[in-house]
Amino acid sequence: MPFSQLGLSEKVLATVAASGYTTPTPIQEQAIPHVLARRDVLGIAQTGTGKTAAFVLPMLTMLETGRARARMPRTLILEPTRELAAQVQESFEKYGAKHKLNVALLIGGVSFDDQDNKIMRGVDVLIATPGRLLDHFERGRLLMSGVELLVIDEADRMLDMGFIPDIERICKLVPFTRQTLFFTATMPPEIRRITEQFLHNPVKVEVSRPATAATTITQKLVKTGRETHEKRDVLRRLIKSADPFKNAIIFCNRKTEVATLHRSLVKHGFNAVCLHGDMEQSARTAALDKFRKGEASLLVASDVAARGLDIPDVSHVFNFDVPHHPDDYIHRIGRTGRAGKSGVAITIASPADQKSVAAIEKLTGMTIEASNDAEFDPMAPQSEARHNERESGKSRGGRSRQSRDHGKGQKHGPRRDSGHASQDAKPAAVARIDNTRKRPAALDRPAAERAPERAAEPAGDTSHLPAFLLRPIRVKA
Repeated sequence: MPFSQLGLSEKVLATVAASGYTTPTPIQEQAIPHVLARRDVLGIAQTGTGKTAAFVLPMLTMLETGRARARMPRTLILEPTRELAAQVQESFEKYGAKHKLNVALLIGGVSFDDQDNKIMRGVDVLIATPGRLLDHFERGRLLMSGVELLVIDEADRMLDMGFIPDIERICKLVPFTRQTLFFTATMPPEIRRITEQFLHNPVKVEVSRPATAATTITQKLVKTGRETHEKRDVLRRLIKSADPFKNAIIFCNRKTEVATLHRSLVKHGFNAVCLHGDMEQSARTAALDKFRKGEASLLVASDVAARGLDIPDVSHVFNFDVPHHPDDYIHRIGRTGRAGKSGVAITIASPADQKSVAAIEKLTGMTIEASNDAEFDPMAPQSEARHNERESGKSRGGRSRQSRDHGKGQKHGPRRDSGHASQDAKPAAVARIDNTRKRPAALDRPAAERAPERAAEPAGDTSHLPAFLLRPIRVKA
């Protein structure tokens, strides 16, 4: 079905054709006619399927008639993050080139007075994050009694981020007769309960099973050790061995880990930028622009970049940290394999991530192909050698525990043995302790031979004791 049969206006169809689009996506084909019919819509579709255009295009058609009044927006679009709000604004500028509509953006990190001046002139489309929207309302700078259409985009993320009280309050401030559109990628039971409260006899548009990833994404799981530095080594080798590789988004669970990993990658010569919620808005915008333009090949980000960001041609997604919530995994890997293109999503998992991986596989209904580090590592023999070296008791400084223990015994010259061992043999007072915490070899000698030179030894099974407690002690005769 072409766009011309969806009921859109001639101006909208002209801008769509100028953008190079001829056929709507499934979510657009099913949702747009219901939106134009003034029905409440609950749209469920995986990321990268064109949910934004599914409400932007009919809104442009509906706003061709009417006029905005000062401080009273005609339509309201709520977004969970600043980046998503700015992206929706770009969509209105792109598809509304032939329309004379006033579009305002209310997000944090931007001048409050500049936003107030735009509202004062009257806006047809108000795109906002919940916090900044309520700030303007509480200061008496904004009236929402004239809102005809309310759009809650990325609804599951909006509610996951703790915006439920704000959403409930905003829905009470707008007229009861408004039209409400919910667009989301996943539909957990708690979200279903909220939609029953916010939407009135909605039309459910579901073009894919909830919590599914695009079939164009190749998913892999790489198992690694517990230490963070081991995960960083694996990540660097995966990036170098990826073929073909254009760019990648690397997701971390914590903002502090985003900054630390970004510094590490830059230190090792990678062209990387970072993005997380504690950054200034200007820095966040600059990082995204640099990545979009290809000036940086790596974007290290928190989940602020996981929902809805339209960054075309992302070849790889790396989960440096396995997400705590399985729904976030769907959104993260949805940054690649968009618009029918192929992509690769690789998750680096430590032994502690076993439960999180199991939850993801349960949600998606599929088993992620697991591989060890060596499959992606062109230097696998060296990696195996380093692993064996660590297992044999090597420390970061390169000296083994046996060497350190022996060195301590020889610090002030060789110990004098009691004559029970030959000069060529290792002194009996020095315990041979391996890294498995076994009983020292000295304890295996008969008690009669050890009595003159040692204190009483612990009796029974001592395998549970730390090695340092089992070291022999010399006692004066």
